Parts: sequence; C-alpha cells; structure tokens
Amino acid sequence: MKRSLKKFLSLALTVAMVFVLASCGKTEEKPNNNDTAEASDSILIGGIGPITGDAAMYGNSTMNGAKLAVDEINEAGGVLGKKLVLEVMDDKNDAVESTNAFNKLVENKIVSLVGAVTSKPSDAVALVAAETGIPMITPTGTAQSITTHGENIFRAPFIDPYQGEVMAVFAKDELKVQKVAVIRNNSSDYSDGLATAFVDKAKELGLEVVADESYGENDVDFKSQLTKIQNANPDVLFIPDYYQKVSLIAPQARQVGINVQLIGGDGWDGVIKSIKQDDLNSVEGAYFCNTFALDDPEEKVQNFIKKYTDTYNEAPQSFSALGYDSVYLMAEAMKNADSTDSKAVVEALKNISYDGVTGSFKFDENRNPIKSVFMTTIEGDQYKLYKKMVAE
Repeated sequence: MKRSLKKFLSLALTVAMVFVLASCGKTEEKPNNNDTAEASDSILIGGIGPITGDAAMYGNSTMNGAKLAVDEINEAGGVLGKKLVLEVMDDKNDAVESTNAFNKLVENKIVSLVGAVTSKPSDAVALVAAETGIPMITPTGTAQSITTHGENIFRAPFIDPYQGEVMAVFAKDELKVQKVAVIRNNSSDYSDGLATAFVDKAKELGLEVVADESYGENDVDFKSQLTKIQNANPDVLFIPDYYQKVSLIAPQARQVGINVQLIGGDGWDGVIKSIKQDDLNSVEGAYFCNTFALDDPEEKVQNFIKKYTDTYNEAPQSFSALGYDSVYLMAEAMKNADSTDSKAVVEALKNISYDGVTGSFKFDENRNPIKSVFMTTIEGDQYKLYKKMVAE
C-alpha cells in the first residue's frame, strides 16, 4: 500500500514537472494595437494638439471639431459596430512634447492618430509615427515635409507651397497688381514656406517683388521692416503668418502709411477674434486662402456649423472643420477596409473619395489632399467667402 502510494506520488510529480517545463518553453505574444482593437468593444483614436500655450486657440478648435465628429459617428452606430473613443493629449505647440504624447498614445493602444496640429510638432510626430505604421492625419499641419516621412502619413489641409502659389495667382489675376511685397517670419517653417512659394510664383507670373522683409518669432515691433516696404511702393502686401502675428503687423502697417491690399494664408483664420477692436479696420477688405467658409451654402456645411455652435457656443473656425473632417476620413477608411489593421486602413485612405465640410477629398501620390481653396475676405467683424478656387 505504501509502495503504491509512493509510485503514484512520484508519477504525479513527474507529470507536473513536465507540464511546468513545457509551459516555460512557450513565448507569450503580446497583442499589438490592432489585436487589442479587434478584441475591444471600442476603437481608440489619438489626438494631439496645443490645448494650452500660445497656439491653444488652434488646438482646442481642432479637437472640438474632432470630438463633434466622434459623437456624431457614435450616435449613428459607430465604426464596424464599435464606438470611437478619442484620447487627446496636449503638446503645448512643442515638437518634443508632441512626440512624447504620441509615444504615450501608442502605449495606450491607439489604432490611428488625428494630429498634430501645427507644422513643427506634426513634422516631429510624423517622423516617429512612420516607424509604427499607424495611420496618421494631421488636420492642419501644412509644412511640405510632414507627409514625406512615411506611406502612413496623410494631411487634411493644403501644403504651404500650394497656398503661396495660389495667393500669387490671386494677386495677378483677381487683384490685377504688378508690384508685390512680402514680410515673413524667418523663425516659422509655415511663414517661410508660404513666402518662398509666393515670391517664386510671383516672379514666374511676371510680377515684380519690390520688397521681401523678415522678422523673428519673438519680435513685436515691425515698423522698421514695414517702413522699407512702404518706401518700395508695392500694390499688395503678403503677410504669411498666424493670426497672432497678423494682429500686430497689420495695424503697424497702416501706421507707417501702407494702405495697399493685405493678403495672407490660412493662418489668418482667427485674426478677427485676436486683433484689438480698435485695430479691426486694419484688416478690412483683406483676402486670405482658407479651407472652410461659414457662409458656404452647402447643407452639409451649414449642419456642421449649427451643431458646432450649439455644442460650443461659438462658431467653428477652419481648424474646427479640418479636425471634424479628419475624424470622418479615418472612420470612412476603417469602414472601407472593414478593419482597424494599420496597413488596411492606410491603403483605404490612399484610395478614399470623401465629401467633407472643407471640400471633396482625394489624396495625391504624396498623400496631400486635392481640394478646392476657399478664398476669404474680411468685412467688418465677419469672414466672407469671396469665391472657391478649384485646385488644378
């Protein structure tokens, strides 16, 4: 009896040891982001932008549009039978903060990214995101280099050179000018990119560039440069910068006697809200190219404007509309791919055709959008759609 018990215990111990050894020989595979998405009842999308800091107006406006899109999509049944979840992180308009935010979102198992917002952080994130293969759309980053980092990097707005070229054509064909001047922020990739493209295109069109002045990011007094421009006697002044700088430059331009037409890029969107009320007349009648117009009569656009205004108690900006369209583009790509797999979603984005509130979307071979320009003018305290210029 005792011998039989010993044999039984010995056999049981041997079996247990074999089982343990077999288990130790196995490698546990950690699920990737797509595996997690498939197993979950929700789909996590990352959002990165300046929620605080000097560009917070852009970041909050963009992410408010993105959140509205997520809410609408979820109310309509979600994507692939699952709810979208948007996790937004603040990059404070800083490239390092932006890449750190992306790495954190990857740890949290995002399946796609809507961000970053401004060009330098977007460029930094694109460089890192390209290594992961995760599909990324920058809603508003316009620097040409952003989409060059990888096949999974897309953008919703125009690239900087395109805007500069469009404004040069507009100056010649619509404003009928001969002499143009530029004042650029040489610390900003955005400003410098628009300015260089404008100057090159203006020369190609036979226009005379009579002045090309520059300033630094921290400058607040531009009268020296503007006086030189005034002495050059231009017919139009191109100010390619964001609304904060435009709010300072435009009044000073008028103060030194520059009374010619002012024109700019999409960074002007927000200038009415930013500029001092007493200085508002300095941008009266100015033109800038944009990706969205509040007075666009299309039903889809007006429905978006109403929902956004009802939700946030303020009218949307172009950044809001681009954030909104970016989420819908990602959702549509997932539906078309019938998957959240990164490669499948990237291929679906490359072949997408989508009508958004900022125009009809298709992507070129560099994953930049082919879409119309909304030429906008300022009348009093309102932006007015002057005309849509179809991209060629």
